[in-house]
Formats: sequence, structure tokens, C-alpha cells
Amino acid sequence: MGAAESRQDLEISDSESEEEEQQSEEEEEDEIYEDVKDHHSATKTPSKTPSSVDEIDAKLKALKLKYESKSQNLKNAVKLYIHIGGNTSKSKWVVADKLTSYSFLKTTMNEEEEEDEAEGDGDLYWFLKVGSKVRSLVDQRLQLKPVMDKLQIYFVSNGVYALKFSSIEDYKGFIELYEKCLFENTYGFECTDQNKAKVYGKDFVAWANPEAADDSMWEDAEDSFSKSPAFKTPVRANHDLREEFEEAAKGGSIKSLALGALDNSFLVSDSGIQVVKNFSHGIHGKGVYVNFDSGMTGHVESTPRKALLMKAETNMLLMSPMTDGKPHTRGLHQFDIETGKVVTEWKFAKDGTDITMRDVTNDSKGAQMDPSGSTFLGLDDNRLCRWDMRDRHGIVQNLADANTPVLNWTQGHQFSRGTNFQCFATTGDGSIVVGSVDGKIRLYSVTSMRQAKTAFPGLGSPITHVDVTYDGKWILGTTDTYLVLICTLYTDKDGKSKTGFAGRMGNRISAPRLLKLNPLDSHRAGINNKFRGAQFSWVTEDGKQERHLVATVGKFSVIWNFQQVKDGTHECYRNQVGLKSCYCYKIVPKDDSIVDSRFMHEKFAVSDSPEAPLVVATPMKVSSFSISSRLSYA
Repeated sequence: MGAAESRQDLEISDSESEEEEQQSEEEEEDEIYEDVKDHHSATKTPSKTPSSVDEIDAKLKALKLKYESKSQNLKNAVKLYIHIGGNTSKSKWVVADKLTSYSFLKTTMNEEEEEDEAEGDGDLYWFLKVGSKVRSLVDQRLQLKPVMDKLQIYFVSNGVYALKFSSIEDYKGFIELYEKCLFENTYGFECTDQNKAKVYGKDFVAWANPEAADDSMWEDAEDSFSKSPAFKTPVRANHDLREEFEEAAKGGSIKSLALGALDNSFLVSDSGIQVVKNFSHGIHGKGVYVNFDSGMTGHVESTPRKALLMKAETNMLLMSPMTDGKPHTRGLHQFDIETGKVVTEWKFAKDGTDITMRDVTNDSKGAQMDPSGSTFLGLDDNRLCRWDMRDRHGIVQNLADANTPVLNWTQGHQFSRGTNFQCFATTGDGSIVVGSVDGKIRLYSVTSMRQAKTAFPGLGSPITHVDVTYDGKWILGTTDTYLVLICTLYTDKDGKSKTGFAGRMGNRISAPRLLKLNPLDSHRAGINNKFRGAQFSWVTEDGKQERHLVATVGKFSVIWNFQQVKDGTHECYRNQVGLKSCYCYKIVPKDDSIVDSRFMHEKFAVSDSPEAPLVVATPMKVSSFSISSRLSYA
């Protein structure tokens, strides 16, 4: 299936609603005329007398004043629209309530509670109530999108709704109340300047008050982007996605995707590995499938959920979660791709005690291409470390040995207090970014894993995946409902530009930007679908700049133009309140839930494309898309 345009909010025009109102009023007017006509017939009065005209005129005036009076007397009056028709050609906005009101109510999570302010036991949360049709918890799942120039606000609540305000004062009043309720529901205390300082810290004033933030660092980064060595073709204003290859899965459903920067890429299923060939227009099958041998099958606790390429992409580390449903694992398997055999089953241990790992990654962005690489990084809830596969005594151990070899803990730190690490990634020089359950993102230098150089505060949502550009200047964090893009650049006391990996940024930190789906797209993706695995396009060379961002949500792959997101004058950011949010993206829809979406290495970009192909894997097949001259982000 090919790419589809992102679906902007459909135009809500008052013309349609006014037509409906006019029709309603005309029907009522007809009733008035009929009443008058009947009265005339009964009294045998001429059809046009001063008394009959006066009577009709009086009734029409009363009809008009009735609606004006309602609007003027109704507190927090709004017009409510609902989107119907789903993803069909008949989809449209219709008036759900031409005159209603909204309110923010503080009550318990129990939906059976009275809709008035709750009393008694139970935590209290703010809910948005609109007439009798909407009652929803105020949180990021509302996917609320304000549009100031139209005095409209879109959101998701068991459907897609929109509010239309009659004045800019009413519109701003709603936004102010919403922001306060969201802060309190997220952090548990009232939205005040003092409490914002507690949440974000004194160094992150820009995060607490983004409207007054200095965006100069973003502008500096944009300048450096334009001065960086050009790709094989210039960045165009419009591009399109063109499906080039589609490959059916062999040996079971695809569980993970391991893209190679050299000759091959790999699709990992529950029974083996499918080898595919890298081309300039995507990946295509070589007809090679390697089954996991009995030695591995006997030791694998469940289907491998992550594959990490190493040693010039001749070896692969396969990581499986524990059987109790937790994402942690006690060890991993080293798979020799050239022989198709598992050569070693490694165990995680420290000081003679078995430990677990939640995630593993390469030492740096290009480490998988290093033929001599023997180390990799590991992450657990409260651990960050480096593992070494070289035996201390120079003896090669394999599965034939009686005892499973233990990886050497060569560097790292076990934190005493709950850091709740979730995910991590590395830069080109090996600096490390770590995302946590509390939403914090920490930056560690190459030389130390003990103390973060910079710790960005959380925005209230757990970071489930994190990526970083090769040069370390940009970080992309994934949450269930939005992506957060952070600039790590700052100017030190000597006037030099650095990243937060190299030093403490102090209070010279710019506000982040959020990447979100329009409420319509969010609803179409499904109520249980969440953002997963957002990543930059893939470069491994100094001076090259990533050009796109891609994330998965349900059956959608969503692509943003990186340069457009960074542009502070971009139309998405006009008249926004709070952190700037970008809604301009491209959607690649598939017929099945997507396992992973990733751009190939930039070396596979060709003359008619400014970007390497995008690879999209579903459980039963993998597709490759090339970017040509017709892709628009709207």
C-alpha cells in the first residue's frame, strides 16, 4: 500500500451550521406563518392587514432574540461539532450541538460518580465536560489541538470533536483553564509559578514558560544545517513516497528488524532469520532463511525481541525477554550470520551475581560496522554499563562448554535509587542518552556513566524510546501520545557552542518541541495504539545531517521533515500557547499493525532522492519506500 497524505483538520465552516440553523428557523417561521394563516381564515380577515404583518414581525423578532438571549446568558458558551464518516469519502464535520457550554469538573476517576465535584475518598482529577455529549479526563490522550485564527479547538473523546468559540477572549479563557487542569492532573499539584519551578527546576525556565523562551539555539542549529555538506541532491520543498519493493515474511511472523549499513539487512522471526539484500531503492529478499538450531531453541526463553548487529555485521546479538512478561532478560545469544549458528550464549552477571538487562545497544552510531568490535552497552532499571565479550583469559567459550560464559562488566554504574531507566541510544562518538519512566532524559559523556552531564525534566509521560543524532545536537524521545524533540546545544561561559553531553548546560537551555498527530489521525490510528520507536534517519559521518524523523503508531508510519520541524517560523507554530507542536507530517498506512519503521543508511540515497529508502515491516511482510519529488508535509 502506498503513502497517504496526512489528514489535516477538516475545514469547519459556519456555512453548513448556519444553513442548518437557518433551516430550523425557517421551519419555525413556517409554523408561525401557518398559525397566522389559520387565524386569518378563521376570522376571514384579508391576508395582508397591518395587524397580521405586525403579528408576524413580532414573532420573528422574538425568534431571533431567543437565540441571542441564550448565547448571552449561557456561561462558557460554545458550538460543538463532531466528525462522522470515519475514513470514508463521506466523512465530514456536522453540528452536534449548536449552542452548549463547557466546564472543567474535579471529580474521581470512577465514572459512576456524580458529575458534580466529588467529595469523600479517592484522588480527584479534572475532567472536561461539554454539554451532555463529552466527559473526558484532562490528559494528553485528548490530543487537544487549538487553532487560534479560527477560534476552534479539536480533540479526541470516544470520537473526534471540535469546539467553536464566539470570541478570542472565550477561546483564550478555555486554553488557560485547560493548561492549568492538565498540569494539576499530570503532576498532582496546582499550576503556579512556584510549582512549575519545582517540576522543571530553575535551569528550565524555558520549559515552564515557552512563550517567553529564547529560540536562538534552534536558529543557530538551522544555520549549521544549511552550511553542512549537501547530500547527493538538495532538500526539496515537496517529496513523495513511492513503494519500490515488497517482501513476504518467511518462517513465521516478523518480530524485529535489523537494518545493515553494508550488504544485508535481517528480519527476525520466532523461528529464524531471513536475510535480505540492501539496494538503493530498499531491501529485497536473497532467498536465504536461517533457522534457529536446536541448541538455541532449547535455551531461548521466548521469541527474540531485539537483534543487535556487530563485528562488521557478521554477528548478531539476540535478546529475548523473560517468560513472566517482563522486558528484562538474564542473557543473550551471539549468532554468527556467516555460518548460521549460535556460537555463544552469554549470561549477565556482576560480582558473581546474576543480573538482568532491559535493553542493549551498540557503543556508537556506527559501531556495528567495526570488524573488531567486541563491546556493547546494557541498560536495566537502575543500571547503565558496558559489556565485553572478550574472555579475560583469552579462551573462546561456546555452547559446548558446561558453563554459560559470563560477560565482563567493564564500565558502568548501579544506581542506588530508582532511576527507572527505560531506553537508551548513542551518538557518533559514543555519548549516551537515557530515557526514564518519569519522562526525564539524561545525557552521559563517553568518559562517565556515573553522573549525567545534563538531565532534562519530564513532561509527564514516560519515555518509551529515545534516539539521538550522530552529532549529539538533537534528541528525539517517544511517549505514547507525542514525540519530544530537544536541542542539546548551549553556549558556555567562554562563548563556545557545546552539547549537553560535554558539559552542564545551566540555564541556557531552549524549550523543546512536540510532534503530534492531528486528532483525526490519532482517532483513526485506534484508541489503543501508541507512538513507538521514533528515530532519526541514519547517518554515520561527521558533517552529515539527518533529514527526517519517523515513528510508528498502530498501522501508520508517520514521517516528519526534520528541517521543517526546526524552523521557528513554520506555520504550525503560529499563535500557539505552550510548547510548540508540529502537526505537518506524512502517513504511510498499512493493512496490519507495524512492527518497525526505519530509514536505511544514508549511503543508499540515490540521485533522484534526498533520503535513503524507508523500510516498513509488518508481521507478514516488509516494504521499502523511496522518496521522490512529490512528498508534501501537510
